[in-house]
Amino acid sequence: MERKFAIVTDSASDMPEEYFAAHDLECVRLGFLMDNVLYGGEDGESIDTHEFYEKMRNDKAMPTTHQVNAECAKEHMEKFLQAGRDVLAVVFSSGLSGTANSFFVAAKELSEKYPERKVLVTDSLCASMGEGLYLDYAVRKADTGASLQETYDYLEDLKLHICHIFTVDNLFHLKRGGRVSAAVAVVGTLLSIKPVMHVDNEGHLIPIGKARGRKKSVKALFDKMKELAALEEGDPIFISHGDCIEDANALADMVRAAFPGHEVVINYIGPVIGAHSGPGTLALFFRGTHR
Repeated sequence: MERKFAIVTDSASDMPEEYFAAHDLECVRLGFLMDNVLYGGEDGESIDTHEFYEKMRNDKAMPTTHQVNAECAKEHMEKFLQAGRDVLAVVFSSGLSGTANSFFVAAKELSEKYPERKVLVTDSLCASMGEGLYLDYAVRKADTGASLQETYDYLEDLKLHICHIFTVDNLFHLKRGGRVSAAVAVVGTLLSIKPVMHVDNEGHLIPIGKARGRKKSVKALFDKMKELAALEEGDPIFISHGDCIEDANALADMVRAAFPGHEVVINYIGPVIGAHSGPGTLALFFRGTHR
């Protein structure tokens, strides 16, 4: 059964490529620049995610990312309006990127051009597979036969219950992006202190704790989930990683043991998020009481 409306999203959701195809989703690609080569986006080169992290580790590559512009967002949404379908856009946190704003600008222009159609944009205030989880709830709701407005309202109510808990292996990349101060990065690196962070209600990355050493930081993610989780039947749990699959699997084992009956999905943190968080980042996403 064809959905009553089209769902458009962006690649910062870090969902597997086959997910977009399987659920009939339009995905706008975010791009990044590394070693003077444009990757991703609408017409950049492609690169294997493991190779991307290897370049960051070994070649000390410093990728920079760029947001989706309004013209590009408009292009991806307009074709559905032309075909007589309404559009729901589920987009990357406005607290971390200008992408959401581009979608809002595009939606306003398109609403004026196609007054008989409806274009709604939900700023997920999420990142990586947190946005992916939010998107998955959108798909599930829409596939029950819910209308565009019902799905949008459901997502707006759900938004601040999508928990993101993550840790990074190296503070350098967060320092480079202005997420932590240089002094904190130096001291943290010397003492092997790993920050535990979350995405707050404004969609920003905020430190909420720290752990000495990698094993303890991975366990800290799990402990935070036990404290905040408010899972309902059928809710999935997502884990994304910056090329550290062993840690992701160890975390998944803890989660499966504590929350049986819930699917645990693991995928890479893609280059657009990974450019800021660096190799070794590990993140856990789930429905919770609050962020």
